[in-house]
Amino acid sequence: MKTFESLFAELSEKAATQQAGSLTVDELAKGTHFIGKKIVEEAGETWIAAEYEGADRTAEEMSQLIYHLQVMMINKGLTLEDVYKHL
Repeated sequence: MKTFESLFAELSEKAATQQAGSLTVDELAKGTHFIGKKIVEEAGETWIAAEYEGADRTAEEMSQLIYHLQVMMINKGLTLEDVYKHL
């Protein structure tokens, strides 16, 4: 099972090595605007799932939101510590 930290490490490695065929690398190449739209999309889907689709579907949407948030973190050069200091 992945954790927030292990996912960030995995995505950071893919970005650093420009892993061929990686959706993360592709998303990073599309830039801030594209990633931001994905974050907004997944946030809306998380809300809808929480309202109407139950816990498992909500957790799935939240996992996708976390993924795109972490891609944005990498895109903007942010570390986990940069975010944790604001929690």
